[in-house]
Amino acid sequence: MSKKNKGKNQGDKLLKKRFTVGDEETLDQCLDRMKREGYTPIRRTEQPIFRETANGPECIGRQCVLEGKLILSKGEQ
Repeated sequence: MSKKNKGKNQGDKLLKKRFTVGDEETLDQCLDRMKREGYTPIRRTEQPIFRETANGPECIGRQCVLEGKLILSKGEQ
């Protein structure tokens, strides 16, 4: 796959898609959701969540984001 195809459509699906782990969702549940949609995980990032206080920004949590790559069958490559 060339860099030009990064994020482009393959039929009606994107080649790469981001999945956010929900508040009431486990990492395994998010991975299962990715698999059902036809994606395999390629990157995991955690982003801090800040709240503005009188003393400045305060980290109150984090959000896990998984990047998935579309699973292609041999005929689609």
